[in-house]
Amino acid sequence: MTVHDLADACHVPWVMEPRGTASRHFAEQTCRSAGFEPDVRYETADLQTQIRLVESGNAVAILPGLVWRERTTTCRLVALTGDPHRTVFTSQRTAAAGSPAVTAFREVLERVAR
Repeated sequence: MTVHDLADACHVPWVMEPRGTASRHFAEQTCRSAGFEPDVRYETADLQTQIRLVESGNAVAILPGLVWRERTTTCRLVALTGDPHRTVFTSQRTAAAGSPAVTAFREVLERVAR
């Protein structure tokens, strides 16, 4: 079955993070707002495993856009209604202020997130 929007995914298997996680709650509430309870057949916190289940056609998922940056995929990516976003932030100890590694990581994260 081809999924064109969230409502099309009401009768297909889902992969989600384990119960109790913020992303699982968001995904379940998003599905419920679309009028259905997702059939969660797979649970894993490993986003690479979720991607493999989606790309192999075994499940659908709500995944953060960052996992698709600088990556090609064989699956269909469908935007959610309302174009939801989240904020990603970093922190560091004062002792590590000015660390070249931390600075480089933040620069890459910011570039990829754009």
